[in-house]
Amino acid sequence: MEENKWNKTNQWENEMEQLHAIIRKMPLVETTKWGGPVYTYNNKNVLGIGGFKSYFGIWFYNGVFLKDEKKLLINANEENTKSLRQMRFNSANEIDEKLILAYIKEAIEIEEKGLAIPKEKKETIIPEILQKELDRNFELSTKFNAFSPYKQREFIEHIISAKQEKTQITRLEKVILMILEERGLNDKYRA
Repeated sequence: MEENKWNKTNQWENEMEQLHAIIRKMPLVETTKWGGPVYTYNNKNVLGIGGFKSYFGIWFYNGVFLKDEKKLLINANEENTKSLRQMRFNSANEIDEKLILAYIKEAIEIEEKGLAIPKEKKETIIPEILQKELDRNFELSTKFNAFSPYKQREFIEHIISAKQEKTQITRLEKVILMILEERGLNDKYRA
């Protein structure tokens, strides 16, 4: 059996299998993403399941749109999670197949309607230490601007995440060379 990174303790094996059996009754495709089971509909993530230390559960990727009349869904990470909602269980006898199937049916309907919270555009704020170099060096500025906003933010985050100024300067020097060579910060890790 494939290792499930979302089953942190392996203490919920039977319960997880019960959830799989219920979910497999719906027209979803089972895949593995981010090291765990995710179920999709028309190539859209609908739900995932996993076990943790004190609970196991189902999370609905667009759970924010579910009616949730039974008030079972929680937002596990308020700062970072806009649409994901979890349904948590502490034992097998809390698994209500009929109820779970109703939530899944509604989640599929949400996907069919195309409901989704639009992703927020992140404004890229260039730190002064980098901006000075970009202002000073036209080639550096041109090549930096040729990178995607995502890769630009990687460079920036790498520089400003250093606590000490001397470390920021060392990182800036490394980043400048990479930009001039048109290499992204994490390109070596990408396939």
